Amino acid sequence: MIEIDEVEELPLRTFTERAYLDYSMYVISDRALPHIGDGLKPVQRRIIYSMQQLGLDFRSKFAKSALTVGDVIGKYHPHGDSACYEAMVLMAQSFSFRYPLVDGQGNWGAPDDPKSFAAYRYTEARLAQNAEPLLAEINLGTVEFAPNFDGTKEEPEVLPARLPYLLLNGGTGIAVGMATDFLPHNLREVVSACIQLIDKPSTKTIDLLQLLKGPDFPTEAILTNSEDELLEVYETGRGSVRSRARYIEENGEIIVTALPFQASPARIMEQLAQQINTRNLPMLADLRDESDHENPTRLVLVPRSNRVDVDRLMSHLFATTDLEKNHKINFNVIGLDLRPRVMGLRTILLEWLKFRESTVTRRTKHRLEHIDRRLHILDGLLIAYLNIDQIITIIREKEDAKDELIAQFKLSEIQATAILDIRLRQLARLEQTKIQSELEELQKEADDLKKILSSKKRLKTVIKKELVADADKYGDDRRTEIRSVDEAVPYSDDDLASNDPITVILSQKGWVRSAKGHEIDPEGLMYRDGDKYLGNARIRTNDTCLFFDSTGRVYSLAARGLPSARGQGEPLTGRLNPPEGARFVGMANSTNKRILMASNAGFGFIGAIDNMVTKNRSGKAVLNVPRGAVALAPVVTESDSLVSVVTSLGRLLVFSINELPELSKGKGNKLLNIPTAAFTAGEESLIAVATHAEQDKLVIHAGQRHLTLKRSDLTNYLGERARRGRKLPRGFQKVDALTVERD
Repeated sequence: MIEIDEVEELPLRTFTERAYLDYSMYVISDRALPHIGDGLKPVQRRIIYSMQQLGLDFRSKFAKSALTVGDVIGKYHPHGDSACYEAMVLMAQSFSFRYPLVDGQGNWGAPDDPKSFAAYRYTEARLAQNAEPLLAEINLGTVEFAPNFDGTKEEPEVLPARLPYLLLNGGTGIAVGMATDFLPHNLREVVSACIQLIDKPSTKTIDLLQLLKGPDFPTEAILTNSEDELLEVYETGRGSVRSRARYIEENGEIIVTALPFQASPARIMEQLAQQINTRNLPMLADLRDESDHENPTRLVLVPRSNRVDVDRLMSHLFATTDLEKNHKINFNVIGLDLRPRVMGLRTILLEWLKFRESTVTRRTKHRLEHIDRRLHILDGLLIAYLNIDQIITIIREKEDAKDELIAQFKLSEIQATAILDIRLRQLARLEQTKIQSELEELQKEADDLKKILSSKKRLKTVIKKELVADADKYGDDRRTEIRSVDEAVPYSDDDLASNDPITVILSQKGWVRSAKGHEIDPEGLMYRDGDKYLGNARIRTNDTCLFFDSTGRVYSLAARGLPSARGQGEPLTGRLNPPEGARFVGMANSTNKRILMASNAGFGFIGAIDNMVTKNRSGKAVLNVPRGAVALAPVVTESDSLVSVVTSLGRLLVFSINELPELSKGKGNKLLNIPTAAFTAGEESLIAVATHAEQDKLVIHAGQRHLTLKRSDLTNYLGERARRGRKLPRGFQKVDALTVERD
């Protein structure tokens, strides 16, 4: 039985809090967040380092991915093989990494499904050339090494990156209570920003953005954010950017040639097909995915006709599909103090430059130490060649030649060992010359290195030269265009509704219905008992119907929402709230331009339809009706030039339409002079109003009789507005209506 001398007792709350915090810090620092130095997470760093140790650089042959995965999880990363392999795959995907670090052979996934890669026993890999700046200085004393998980190996705490990979390839990670989201950028632009900060550390973010213009995705999409939006994101380190697909028009078809970063072509085609199937995209007739090896992205959208507004259609698709995507930015990174924090662009670059200065300083010191050791040995070898005969005698005759050499020539143990290790063939005179030449070269290099270490300016110059050289070697042109575009707007219900011809019919008791087409005979339809036809409007489903009541109010309803003419319709009072006692007297539609409104008291005016459309269920008061009067049916006026008005006593007046004012609302002007006493007593009132051209015929209806007045006949009734008018022939003293026969 094991005896325990000391037992630490902790409250459960304290223990769990401490354990959770320890776990959180482990996840943050050792799994999820990248280091600012090399821009890599631990698993990525271990994969890169392991491949370098296996000799799998970009010049070597490909090796099975299983070899790398096994080496990584066996020596450095004690986690699942699938997680390790997925991290390796990500670094090999050219559509995920702007500058891939792994060069793979086999199936490494596709933009449609990044996780469709083959198992690691089927694929082969080696380091890509882009990884060379990560590892070129690994053995030059530039970074610290730490024991691996079981203490049998050592691994670098961070790779000595010559470039700020954190911004080049980006990446995402989710830790405990925090996350990180970096987007890829262009190598040349990042290097230009670094050099600007080396020359002028006080440079502001707004000036850096003149060099580093924004994210540069692996795809050739369009970045749509404005300069102000990008400035806010890069100053705070938080925000989002939008990328939009690129398209062209070709033979009447829309060709999508580039997709947003991390957008799946298959997913986009599915979204488009779904809209077509649900009839939410009537503008498209067909879809095709013609992507192949020569054209990695070629999605073909076929409009239904050449009348489709392509830009408006694409604006809708940008708003409703992954043809436009938002990308989150959260510059949360482990800094040089090993603490995670959110940094802006300027802070990130300055912090990385500190890391690079430290790396170059360590590399310089390491090289200087190596040179000093070599110079020390060369000094000893030079002494040996100058005293070669004595050296040979000592070696041949003395038992402990090393001690004798040290004592006689005042050499160090290292120098004496180097002399004893000389081969006979190296005793030639030529070797002395080589040693002298090497001594001079190394001394000169040592002097240069000491100048670098003693001068901050020289150190920065070295960093700048190396950055420029790497930018020339590994950099490329920007792929993502930054362009200010209009905001994506989806189609409204009105836009998506089919624009079919319909006929809207209104009955005298205010029942409304709509029939397809314009060929229907509205007066021949069946009506409810005691009801009959009042008016109709031949319009289209995208139009708006206007209804007028006897109080001078106007109401609006969308034509597509009206009940079908298969039945007898619905009462307008079910959708509108007219005043009590009001009845509907007529209708018009939103495609008309002007309308003549009048009351039976003899007043009226011309009004614009645009000013009468309203969404209010209670309507809009347009015509002021005098006490005891009612509004007449509105009269649509197009290019009419005359107005004809007739009273209940058979008086007709025809005058120019130009004599009427155009008002937005009001009582209007007097159309025909009706004595106030006669109107008040109900003896005379305005019965009907019509507008027409001079060549049109005016038809007077009085019961079963009708009188057709031609152009020459109308001359007898011409006069000025507000006159009394002339009496119609006998038999037409009780007029029912006026109609116009267009010529």
